[in-house]
Amino acid sequence: MHSKLEYIWLDGYKPTQSLRSKTRVEKGFGGTLEECPMWAFDGSSTQQAEGNASDCLLKPVAIFPDPERTNGYLVMTEVLNADGTTHVSNGRASIDDDDDDFWFGFEQEYFLWDEQTNLPPGFPPGGYPQPQGPYYCSVGAKKAHGRACVDEHLDACLAAGINVEGINAEVASGQWEFQVFAKSAKRAGDETWVARYLLERTGEKYGYAIEWHPKPLGPTDWNGSGMHANFSNGVMRTSGKQETFTKICEAFGERIPRHIGVYGAHNELRLTGAHETERIDSFSYGVSNRGASIRVPIGTVDNGWKGRLEDRRPASNADPYKVAAAIIKTVKEAGF
Repeated sequence: MHSKLEYIWLDGYKPTQSLRSKTRVEKGFGGTLEECPMWAFDGSSTQQAEGNASDCLLKPVAIFPDPERTNGYLVMTEVLNADGTTHVSNGRASIDDDDDDFWFGFEQEYFLWDEQTNLPPGFPPGGYPQPQGPYYCSVGAKKAHGRACVDEHLDACLAAGINVEGINAEVASGQWEFQVFAKSAKRAGDETWVARYLLERTGEKYGYAIEWHPKPLGPTDWNGSGMHANFSNGVMRTSGKQETFTKICEAFGERIPRHIGVYGAHNELRLTGAHETERIDSFSYGVSNRGASIRVPIGTVDNGWKGRLEDRRPASNADPYKVAAAIIKTVKEAGF
């Protein structure tokens, strides 16, 4: 029996990397990660190598059943140089969490984008729909646009074994969100990227591109898209001390450039201090404060200061691997 292995990787485009994939056919494949061979690709076609030395390697790091292909698998990979060293575009390799102490939940917002109108679904040609307000968690044909695509994507993720914890329509017309959680920084990144891949592929059926830009509607009174990062480690989950969370938040405030540098391109258009954001050059934190850089969830407080924090600054186009790496580094430097 032949199996179809879809190798997925991130290219070298800047400032925002794109997903790439190609299919490998294997006979007698048993469905395990260990059976997935290293593979090569032309890095000169993805801005990851020069033409005179174009080979780059794909190292399999996670495998999921492909919900749409018979005997199919989705193989998430990271990119190596031809000599086996880490490629500069490989954000996954920068995560310093070998013992999987950190847990991450990413809230991935995005716009569906109609290829015919070059606008989100629900937007009339050349204009705007009713102002935002009725679209969040909405129901009905005048408010919830693109539901069939979004529901099919959710089913595909669950069939693939991705730990999607929920979906909802977001504040703007044609804007949606899904949430992925894993008890491992790398696994959370793997699953978020494969969920993004499945969303792109599902959108192809409906004529929707997926718009990851954090402010695709420009300087208008429409919300942008983020990828809020919820995180905790063992200390945070068991501390029971408010000062633990205060010290961590203060450490983030002292390292704004580190985080903004990997929190997504064009994020300055989204982090303006309006539309439930803090300004990109400022830092704040507070309990239940969705206008702060970091929100302390009320659940953490009610649980006796045991739980998580939510960094609300990452943009929808940010690399979850790089976001996790920066968060882990700052928490560790804070002494936790």
